[in-house]
Amino acid sequence: MGWRRLFGVAALACSAVLWAQDSAMRDGVTPAKVMGKDVDPGWEVATVRPNSSGATSNRIRISGRHVAVENETVARMMLIGYGVQKDQVIGLPDWAKTVGWDIDGVADVAGVPNLRQFQTMVRKILEARFGLTLHHEQRVMEVFALRVAKGGPKLRAATGGADAFPDRVDRRSAGQLDSAFTNTSMHDFVLMALGAMDHPVVDETGLPGKYDFELTWNDDESIATAGENAAPSIFTAVQEQLGLKLERVKAPADVLVVDKVERPNAN
Repeated sequence: MGWRRLFGVAALACSAVLWAQDSAMRDGVTPAKVMGKDVDPGWEVATVRPNSSGATSNRIRISGRHVAVENETVARMMLIGYGVQKDQVIGLPDWAKTVGWDIDGVADVAGVPNLRQFQTMVRKILEARFGLTLHHEQRVMEVFALRVAKGGPKLRAATGGADAFPDRVDRRSAGQLDSAFTNTSMHDFVLMALGAMDHPVVDETGLPGKYDFELTWNDDESIATAGENAAPSIFTAVQEQLGLKLERVKAPADVLVVDKVERPNAN
């Protein structure tokens, strides 16, 4: 399958939790407070409807405790909520992969959720409104192991503080993607940037903490780039620019086996 556009699915989830904060700061408005780290949010109220706009794109918006998910399939919501790749979800019916849903609701606690709290909210709406039940299995499959390359990592310690959100800002042109990551742990990096690979990615760097770094690569194989300024593949970029490496190996990986999922009742 190769690479596809990355600012979607799990990457979108990471960045969505920052939209309200960032836009408020740009507008000179005091941003909403974030939820406490130990808070386990659910939904105070939520409507779930099939998307009828005819849109071909999907998006997530968060403003304070108001959360809006537009035109997301159950399959994509599972990738977001559980932080897995497509190969790690088994047993979904066809409609769960093709029908887009709009979710509009309010968290049951005040504040803007961080990434993991947003993932919790996604899992809870899937369970409550789509009747999702599943079990975990370990299966040996091809995965990409993210490891430290010879010479060591080329990463800067993050300056945003322990409570800062991970963030990613992209600039794209002619198949080249320039991404700036801030306050990003290796776990976040796997979810934000490598979640669109065609196999699961396992963090084996052993690197603690958060980092600031830039990455430039060709994220669209359908657009060929040539010449000395051509963007490298993700594999080359990760090794040369970050001092890390992606190695294809066979290893046990967590797999989500869907036992039950159903279309939600009308609101």
